[in-house]
Amino acid sequence: MINNSSLEKWSRLETKSLDNQFTNAMIKGMNCSPFEAKAVLDSVHRVYGNHFDYTQELAPGKAKFIVISAEDSPSTKLKDAQKISVTLTINDDKEDLPIKEKLGVTGLRQHRLARICNEAFMQGGLLTVEDIANRIFCCGERTIVRDLKALREQNIFVPLRSTIKDMGRTLSHRSLIVKEWVKGSEYTEIARKTTHSVKAVDNYVGKFKQVVALMKEGYDVHTIAFLTKISKRLAEEYIDIQTHFTIVPSRKHELETLLKKRLPNQ
Repeated sequence: MINNSSLEKWSRLETKSLDNQFTNAMIKGMNCSPFEAKAVLDSVHRVYGNHFDYTQELAPGKAKFIVISAEDSPSTKLKDAQKISVTLTINDDKEDLPIKEKLGVTGLRQHRLARICNEAFMQGGLLTVEDIANRIFCCGERTIVRDLKALREQNIFVPLRSTIKDMGRTLSHRSLIVKEWVKGSEYTEIARKTTHSVKAVDNYVGKFKQVVALMKEGYDVHTIAFLTKISKRLAEEYIDIQTHFTIVPSRKHELETLLKKRLPNQ
């Protein structure tokens, strides 16, 4: 038997679909009735449906999901929240198999849980427990809650819509990583201090370098966020670090070398 809470849960999951996002935009932007918005959507599918399959092929083990934007206030109702597309790594044999051998199935699931949440966050999105349990891992929500508790006990930060709500709007863990890098710390040292993987640290620093390069080329923050596939707020944080934080000479040289490669004629 499906109780009311279960029905509400599946309704919330449904609101993340692109079709629902389109009809909501029609209702709000064009002042259409739900019936009219659905009729327009059906027409779009009928006329353009064959032309929509243009997405670039994903690497093995990766998948695309529609998630809540990190830019939205946590108080925004799910059905009204902005949705974005993110690419998540569900399986990475090179990274995952040694972890499974060492920590078992539970340890591997927790590792993957932290990875996909950080990947979504890096792309400007936030997952929920419902997303992870019902749309990605196909397991019970209690299992995910237990995994999150275990990760917290290991001081591993997992960005979710609920945890960001608890933290307010701060994104300090990524700023901390980049600030450690501009101070001259190496990836392994930063990973140890912040309980992130070396791969995650490399990802954060790489995004920071892209933001700096685009900023130097004169792009505005909205365009920088779009091109680097991160949230506007994170782009602003990275720009603030570049502008106001003390950067050691070796890191300055690294950034200047990157800029020379991007701007050969300047």
